[in-house]
Amino acid sequence: MSVTVFIDGAVGTTGLEIRERLESRRDVTLVTLDDARRKDDAARGQAINDADIVILCLPDDAARSAVAMIANDRTRVIDASTAHRVADGWTYGFAELESDQGARIAESRFVSNPGCYPTGFLALVRPLVRAGLLDAGALLSVNATSGYSGGGKAMIAEFEGGETNTAYRPYALALAHKHAPEMRLHAGLSTAPIFQPAVARAYRGMVVQVPLHLAQLTRAASLTDVAEVLASAYDGGRVVRFAHDATSVVRIEDDASTDRMTLRVTGNEATGQALLIATLDNLGKGAAGAAVQNLNIMAGLDPVAGLTL
Repeated sequence: MSVTVFIDGAVGTTGLEIRERLESRRDVTLVTLDDARRKDDAARGQAINDADIVILCLPDDAARSAVAMIANDRTRVIDASTAHRVADGWTYGFAELESDQGARIAESRFVSNPGCYPTGFLALVRPLVRAGLLDAGALLSVNATSGYSGGGKAMIAEFEGGETNTAYRPYALALAHKHAPEMRLHAGLSTAPIFQPAVARAYRGMVVQVPLHLAQLTRAASLTDVAEVLASAYDGGRVVRFAHDATSVVRIEDDASTDRMTLRVTGNEATGQALLIATLDNLGKGAAGAAVQNLNIMAGLDPVAGLTL
């Protein structure tokens, strides 16, 4: 039996990546609109209501409008925008976040796809908060660098069209990035982290780093203790993995062109400092790969079908 899927926004960066993962699968039937109809609201509304599952790859306001087009009690939604990541009535689509998160996703009609940066941050921080090793009131910071494809077609054109020769560019310097509320809520923190994102001259890939003083922890703990909490949280997982043999070199390309995420704990025991690191593909586990994983779970299929791990 095949699940019918409509990607609203299929010509954008994330939409194209999702379609690439789905178009050869026999257990998925894609509803498509040609160029003349993909911006026609009547045609889009029909496609949305005909589909079993709709994946929204749209700006926030357009995503909200698309949800409002649903005129039945059957069509289910995966929203890849920021519009519903902290909204009531939506399940957060990070299957590894909690032990029962996959079951919640499977039963939900409305699922919000996580942001790429929050995916790395939450994978590192949420297990520590849940285990009581990190207090919910902890004041954290997160430094993260993404490939320029994360900025969509405009940024891709900027980097590839000769408009910029920059190698590395921090942004969101006013510390008001729209991902911060998502990080705070789903990590279980009372205060959002100081979030400093940057873009690098690499098409895809991402490094997310959370520095910690071991003195911030709720009890005396070593780097090994922190590592064991994270390793245990993802033990046996096929998408999120913990690297016990963390090296001194981490590259933005380490998990690029895949749908997996790798976590590491490094640091200096003598100075009581730790560095938590996640590498992932901003277009993989950070976007399209996560959407396909959520689709698989919602449709009762193998959660990693169509993914590159």
